[in-house]
Amino acid sequence: MRPLEFGWYLPSNGDTTCYGEGAATVPPGTPMFDRVVAAAEAAGFEYMLVPVAGPCWEAWVTTAFMAGRSSSIRMLVAARPGYINPVMLAKMVTTFDQLTGGRIAVNLIAGQSEAENAADGIRYGKEERYALMAEEVAILKALWTAGGPLDWEGRFHTLRGARVQPPPFQRPHPRFYLGGGSRQAWEISAAHADVHLFWGDRPEAITAQMAEIRALARAAGREAALGFGMRLQIICRETEAEAWAAAAELVRGVDEDRSAAVRANVANSVANQRVQALLRETRDEERAGLIAPNLWAGLARARQGAGVAVVGDPAQCAAVLQRFIDIGCHSFCLSGYLHDEEATRFGRWVKPILLERNAGRMRAA
Repeated sequence: MRPLEFGWYLPSNGDTTCYGEGAATVPPGTPMFDRVVAAAEAAGFEYMLVPVAGPCWEAWVTTAFMAGRSSSIRMLVAARPGYINPVMLAKMVTTFDQLTGGRIAVNLIAGQSEAENAADGIRYGKEERYALMAEEVAILKALWTAGGPLDWEGRFHTLRGARVQPPPFQRPHPRFYLGGGSRQAWEISAAHADVHLFWGDRPEAITAQMAEIRALARAAGREAALGFGMRLQIICRETEAEAWAAAAELVRGVDEDRSAAVRANVANSVANQRVQALLRETRDEERAGLIAPNLWAGLARARQGAGVAVVGDPAQCAAVLQRFIDIGCHSFCLSGYLHDEEATRFGRWVKPILLERNAGRMRAA
């Protein structure tokens, strides 16, 4: 069995306890980033996801800055097709890797929002972005393992005598993570990723998707190389009632205009559309968004991306995560509000339960 690992999230567009109330916002910047990263390290999180959506601060500069202000956490930073020349990107990754002693991993993102891609001047449509991503990841791996100058003749890139210095610190190279719900995303994970991160869903749905992606990885000769994880929010309090009160506060005042804007911005993203579908399926129930015990899709009203949250007391939160561990997930990329406070709660309350239940599979710190 793979070791369990837990990652946290740096909210580089600001933090909040209420999406509908501007006064609840904590602005981005060094003080908040320091608090979140320090809390995540103290709680024993292995890696830190840094986002790249339009409102977020630039991820590469932010990760490099925070790597220098922290001691152990590994930065999970995005490689987006079309944004950076792959030779330059390969050099950026290995420079980061060497300077931090191996504290970088690569997050493969083809882009959730067509509007944001257009605003950034990316001329490729979704299918082309995935094809470009596949080629650029292949180039990165080839550059890092070639042992000499590399020639490349591809659909998007032509290289003559390309080489990268320094070489990777991690061997053969840093790990790749990918989160996506489309067939194209699954195919790239099968061919290249070390971890495929699902967004929250019912465990039975995740089990079925795992089987499909494993079959793709098997056909690519990589079944043993590919692991699975979950990208989830967590809202943990001492009692279940307090946790649901905090969840309700997060979406208090979120009106239909905001929800419609979220849906429109990610209309071309399969993963986002699945989260929205889960919310619609449960909107008429007593607790709208409850898709499984203590698993809630209500945050999709207010935000794109990871809109499914684990909600409950420490034992309940641990039980939800354990269900995903039991079906084969080993990596958990979590976030919560406020991010420094929730990281501390996870480290104190939830992680010890998981440590006891999964002896030998996770570090105690």
